[in-house]
Amino acid sequence: MRVSAVSLAAVCLPVALALPQHSHTYDQPSGQGSDLSSTRSPWSRENNNNNGIHENYKFQGNKYANANNGNNPAAQQVAAQRAAAVKDAFQTAWTGYYQYAFPNDELLPVNNSFSNSRNGWGASAIDALTTATVMQIPEIVNEILAYVPNIDFSKSNQNEPVSLFETTIRYMGGLLAGYDLLKGPLDQLPNNTGNVDACLTQAKTLADHLSFAFSSPSGIPHNNLFFNDSSFDNSTTNGLATIGTLVLEWTRLSDLTGDPSYARLSQRAESYLLNPQPATSEPFPGLVGTNVNISNGMFTDAEGGWSGGDDSFYEYLLKMYVYDSSRFGHYLDRWILAADSTIAHLTSHPSSRPDLTFVAEYSGTNLLFRSGHLTCFDGGNFLLGGSVLNRTDYVDFGLALVNGCHDTYNSTLTGIGPETFSWNTTNLPANQTALYEAAGFYITDSQYILRPEVIESFYYAYRVTGDAKYQDWAWGAFQAIVANTRVGSGFSEISDVNAVGGGTKKNFQDSFLFAEVLKYSHLIHTQDDVWQVNHNGTNEFVFNTEAHPFKVAGPPV
Repeated sequence: MRVSAVSLAAVCLPVALALPQHSHTYDQPSGQGSDLSSTRSPWSRENNNNNGIHENYKFQGNKYANANNGNNPAAQQVAAQRAAAVKDAFQTAWTGYYQYAFPNDELLPVNNSFSNSRNGWGASAIDALTTATVMQIPEIVNEILAYVPNIDFSKSNQNEPVSLFETTIRYMGGLLAGYDLLKGPLDQLPNNTGNVDACLTQAKTLADHLSFAFSSPSGIPHNNLFFNDSSFDNSTTNGLATIGTLVLEWTRLSDLTGDPSYARLSQRAESYLLNPQPATSEPFPGLVGTNVNISNGMFTDAEGGWSGGDDSFYEYLLKMYVYDSSRFGHYLDRWILAADSTIAHLTSHPSSRPDLTFVAEYSGTNLLFRSGHLTCFDGGNFLLGGSVLNRTDYVDFGLALVNGCHDTYNSTLTGIGPETFSWNTTNLPANQTALYEAAGFYITDSQYILRPEVIESFYYAYRVTGDAKYQDWAWGAFQAIVANTRVGSGFSEISDVNAVGGGTKKNFQDSFLFAEVLKYSHLIHTQDDVWQVNHNGTNEFVFNTEAHPFKVAGPPV
């Protein structure tokens, strides 16, 4: 199904939604396959003079602004109607979860049951808090806040292992960002300020329970933890993203509490990633391997990319600079190295659709022509970097990546992109030749598990350029998601994005539907405000990888 641009009048949902040498100090505040593209990328540094201005925006002062961003009452009305429809979807998902699953982690919407894949601490509630807050739904905000003081972070449901990474980005991130918003620009929403204070108290309590993860000789944390006896699983390595996606949350916790120990732990671990060893683990400048030895901090491979397992390490290099440019300039230096190497070495154009741009993965200096939904955050990350640094080359590259990921949505029967895809013609299945010729990719994992990354990048594209087509793209994606995942008391993962109706409903509603999909789908249609990306030309908040917005500590950039 191809999702067409939505007309001004087409604002109704297709499905009804109603339901009842490492520095360990804490930084204190103050070769490519011949059957594919053989031509040089237009974004190669050799070809970039950094003077081109994309047709949809122009420089205004030292920031990007849409060249045609005047007030348009009809467009504003459509945006408001779309935002209201997304808010309705959020309330539908929340009603189902609250009735059948709360305070467990997830709703199973097909049979109105629940699961606890995130240790039984109410993952969906905590992930929903910041979205309900920016949507300004006080009833839901206060339902969640009333629950926060009662969470017992000392024990995990059925002693299931606790993921340091997932627990940090969802629970700690949701609590800290909720605190920032509800103590700041949206402080009118809570009816009990003590429950807002509990967000910070509980985030600190959680960090205290997690801190033993960092007790290795190197300070590289273990990821899979057992709370009953403060032990770990048998892993000898940890991953790039699971090590490198802690520093924003743990640093924010230190800045809010005044206790530097949390930032010190995460920044010590990060230091091994900023100074990768051995040298062979960095096949391109700034682009590193995936697995790190927990005992000594040495990388054990030179494989990676912007895909799952690596992705949010690169995301946080930039976002730490946005969080505090006065403390984390060295993080930005590493992001620029990685970004420039990505443009120079990983840019790829499918042979059947040379107009499309994807980012390849790598094994050493050999490229692997595959990608996925998770990787599609990359366009948004380049756009944020381009906006903050006034780099038109980053903005243009980011927009090209956004366009490629939009193609994955635009080319399937559901209008939703697959979990993973490839453009390596060596392994092209015979039954997907037509898809590859038309779309520039073929599907290697057809499921959709309510992921946000494509809509996330649409959001950044709109916030940076002001081009309303990205609102249309996000609205089309949202409509497709509702049409194919809405079932029973909520929304479900589906088995096949290229089957009519999405194939089988997999009966699982992950918490990041609340935190990310519905937040980005809403914010792209709402008026500018302080928590929005590129608010009045700067960023006063920065979103963690679960879309929880933290108040920046340094001067807004």
